[in-house]
Amino acid sequence: MTVTMSAQTKAFPSIVEATELPRIIELGTNFYAASFTLMKLLPARFIIDRARRDGLLAPGGMVIETSSGTFGLGLALVCRRHGHPLVVVGDPAIDANLRTRLELLGARVEIVDDFDAPGGIQGARLERVRELSERNPGSYVPGQYDNPDNPAAYDIVADLLADTIGPIDRLVGPVGSGGSTGGLATALRLAGHDTRLSGVDTPGSVIFGDRNGPRLLRGLGSSIHAANVRHTAYDDVHWVGAGAAFHATRELYATHGIFAGPTSGASFLAARWHAAQDPDAVTVALMPDDGYRYLDSVYDESWLRANGLADAIAPAAPKAVTDPTDLDEHWSHLPWGRRELSAHR
Repeated sequence: MTVTMSAQTKAFPSIVEATELPRIIELGTNFYAASFTLMKLLPARFIIDRARRDGLLAPGGMVIETSSGTFGLGLALVCRRHGHPLVVVGDPAIDANLRTRLELLGARVEIVDDFDAPGGIQGARLERVRELSERNPGSYVPGQYDNPDNPAAYDIVADLLADTIGPIDRLVGPVGSGGSTGGLATALRLAGHDTRLSGVDTPGSVIFGDRNGPRLLRGLGSSIHAANVRHTAYDDVHWVGAGAAFHATRELYATHGIFAGPTSGASFLAARWHAAQDPDAVTVALMPDDGYRYLDSVYDESWLRANGLADAIAPAAPKAVTDPTDLDEHWSHLPWGRRELSAHR
């Protein structure tokens, strides 16, 4: 199938609208990528627009949110455009380059490092957000983990996928807050697609039942159970370790020229396997961001060597598991069956 996109015929009102939607890229027969520059920009814009419209965020009002990655950057771009001061509560995973970008956009960054707090580091970050919001009456907390406007923001992407590709048989994407995968699958199914949803997590994340633990692969996974993760939406789950994800990220660039972050590599790895297993089905991999944050890590040979990952490979197939706590360090797969989390414990 040859995919064509109409030419841009008018100027965008800002960089937000110009970059919030993905490019649809054909990777193989019935295999596509929805590749974003900054996927979290879309829900950030949607949530802030709704809050302003509904009077939850007054003109010039402060926005306070927890993020150590791209949702914070998306909020910084949106808040800068509309004149809202922004406080981003993150943890040491915020790299120096990202922090510089946030601060240049006017955001104040607070770092929390209590990894032993209830709910782990994300629980500590949420507690700090609560404290700051109490100290700043009239402030607005977007609440990416439980705000239903997060998944609702992806309706426009579902329309784009359907208009560009047609029926989507399988959607594969990283799971953190649950917004993108859950929102897209819901929109596609409501539009009549018989879409199977594959979530991509990582060992050490509690989302699908593993024990909370250290995670070198960031941008997906969680130490808390987010309300926006509806477990009954997922047909199967993959857990991809850092080494396999980093290898797949570099392979994605080497073979397809898609310069992306490691969550995109993890998504690519799982989606490619599904596409090979069922070549007649149309498979779409969500790729959340570009690779510039990772030039000094995933794309740096010396960093990989220093972290014992220079020789890491992506296995040809995942380990089949029946228990979310019995995971291979590289890549595992479990048929989920659209059941509640309690059914897999």
